[in-house]
Amino acid sequence: MVESGALERVDRGPRELSRLVDPALLHGPRLDRTWRFLRLDFTGIAFATLFFCWSLTPSLLPRDWLFQGLIGGINAAIGYTVGTAIGWLVRRYFLRHRSWWPLPEPWSTGLRVLVTVTCVSVSLVMLAYSAAWQRELAALMGAEGTTTTGYIRTGGLSLLVGAAIISVWRLLRELVRWIAARLIRRWHLAIPTATTVGILIVTVLFFLLVDGVLMRGVYAATNAAFSLQNSTTRDGVEQPLDPEKSGSPESLAPWDTLGYEGRNFVSRGLDADELTAANGTPAKDPIRVYAGLETAEDPDERMDIVIDELERTGAFARKVLVVIPTTGTGWVNPTAAQAIELVHNGDTALVAGQYSFLPSWISFLADREKAAEAGKMLIDRVHERWLQEPEATRPKLLVYGESLGTQAGEGAFDTLSDIRQTVDGVLWVGPPNSNRLWGQLVQRRDPGTPEVDPEYSAGLVVRFADDSADMVEDPGEWLSPRILYVQHPSDPVVWWSPDLAFTRPDWLKEPPGDDRSPSMKWFPFVTFWQVSADLTNAAGVPDGHGHNYGTLVLDGWITVAQPEGWTPADTERVRSTLESLAGTEGPEK
Repeated sequence: MVESGALERVDRGPRELSRLVDPALLHGPRLDRTWRFLRLDFTGIAFATLFFCWSLTPSLLPRDWLFQGLIGGINAAIGYTVGTAIGWLVRRYFLRHRSWWPLPEPWSTGLRVLVTVTCVSVSLVMLAYSAAWQRELAALMGAEGTTTTGYIRTGGLSLLVGAAIISVWRLLRELVRWIAARLIRRWHLAIPTATTVGILIVTVLFFLLVDGVLMRGVYAATNAAFSLQNSTTRDGVEQPLDPEKSGSPESLAPWDTLGYEGRNFVSRGLDADELTAANGTPAKDPIRVYAGLETAEDPDERMDIVIDELERTGAFARKVLVVIPTTGTGWVNPTAAQAIELVHNGDTALVAGQYSFLPSWISFLADREKAAEAGKMLIDRVHERWLQEPEATRPKLLVYGESLGTQAGEGAFDTLSDIRQTVDGVLWVGPPNSNRLWGQLVQRRDPGTPEVDPEYSAGLVVRFADDSADMVEDPGEWLSPRILYVQHPSDPVVWWSPDLAFTRPDWLKEPPGDDRSPSMKWFPFVTFWQVSADLTNAAGVPDGHGHNYGTLVLDGWITVAQPEGWTPADTERVRSTLESLAGTEGPEK
């Protein structure tokens, strides 16, 4: 962050320049140091206000005042940096030789007052507009909107966040000066050389602190905290007695080794009697196989237990076998699991496993390669054993993944052809923007089709859908096995990318999807932080929006699995059952 007060002294000759690194100045009266620390650049203030106002424009999801205050402060600090740099360039190269510059003190004071009043006024007006945009976006998703008076709190929080970021930067700047001063006194280095060395030292120390100490420390502490949670069991969850479930007394995977999410998975779902009542025809008890991190010491041993469990439960004699690479903690979407079991009346086997203690969003930042490796191992081992069954009697092999689970699932395949030669169908829901295969398909989409709703090779092999109509209304040929991506236009998990900081993506150039506000625009840096904030509440919106796919996974299963004799009435019957079960199982942890 370049500020005018310091750099103006650079233009006043060697004598003034030496004061930048004079230890006497750095250790001068406390009042002088405090004033220098607090003094603001008014060009920076103007740009900070501009970036703050940009951040108030709508993004993918409704934001409350707290989230908006955080991203507003971050963007204001970025704007302040840009403004101080521009102000310095203008003063140095355009104003320094003007006879009327610097302005007389009364004019200078008046200009500062005008900038301050204008910035405050514009910010308040934009906060009122932003509250209205947030209510419009909330209404689009059937959520409760904010009030204008309540949203004004955003301004105060943004001011605090922005001030904190600028203060940290100034502390680093003062540290550079302190180091440079001592290099000059000790080694008699030239001022530019000493300053450059000081910047390098502070930069290296800062990144070592953040990456080597803070990030690793936070990661270790987080992993330890969630490993403790992994040993707990959710209220109401009990060990299954059904031998078709891992964790039962007959199981090779002990109950206390399955982890928090594994115990949730194997203990839930409808049994044969409940499925019979729901579908009106005799059902089987569904098979659910799971291995937790503590089920065995290493991944290979866990996979051995998974295969042994599939054999023990008779999974290869069922009609459908579903492999589910999971999100971070091993969470499996209970609605997706119940949907496939209802569709096939319990004649199913679901298999999943845990590869991390961390929640999905942390695993996304720290364990993406681990997720892909775990997904590949699970799919490869199950597929290898599945091939040993007679082709005429082996179950239909399907793959399901949601969120980071799609990235884990994609890790098992290199191309679409590889998928089609391995499994009988794939359903991937809410894929992260960083997914390799998904990204290749979207990038190579058919000309004229939008990024938010792409079409690849006329939908012959793989398709994309954001609602049930997309799955059933396209009359074109769709070869089996079918591969389906389900994604919402408002899902920040699908559309977040670091590239948002510098590049406007196609989905923000094209007409918006059904549940994205047409008022959303792209701004450098700003949109990146907006969508980053949306990630934290991606699933906290009503079904059918954001990262909350609700019973749409049912339509996806029907489309991919293609059950014989299935009718729209069957779909609505199963959907009604799923909706009645909603809320009986918790969200992803």
